[in-house]
Amino acid sequence: MLSEGQGLPLVVAVSGANLHDSQAFKPLILGIPAVRSRRGPRRGRPVKVRADKAYYSAEHLRWLRDRRLVPRIARPGIESGERLGRHRWKIERSIAWLFGYRRLTVRYERKGSHFLAFLGLAAALTCYKRLAKLTT
Repeated sequence: MLSEGQGLPLVVAVSGANLHDSQAFKPLILGIPAVRSRRGPRRGRPVKVRADKAYYSAEHLRWLRDRRLVPRIARPGIESGERLGRHRWKIERSIAWLFGYRRLTVRYERKGSHFLAFLGLAAALTCYKRLAKLTT
């Protein structure tokens, strides 16, 4: 899952359990929808990408810079997990919001496309509830 700064899900995907998370990094970044902001200058994409140490590689850093995205990826052995925790809790909270739906806590579906459909529905409902709460 990829989320924005407040924790709203932007992109969700399903992969096999035997694949490393870093292999899903590029498809998730490419799946980011256009971002429109009411405050400040309008932009069509995010400016920064935050990720944990699992996504740190020269290839990922170069790939992000080629797309004019500022990588904020923790460096293994240099940056501690405590500093990353200031931002990581947002994605953890987003995942908790999604897995608050009973259908997603245990995977009953045999096909990944069915599970992805339920995951997308849960993400849409999460966004709707969060945005409805902010407007009231």
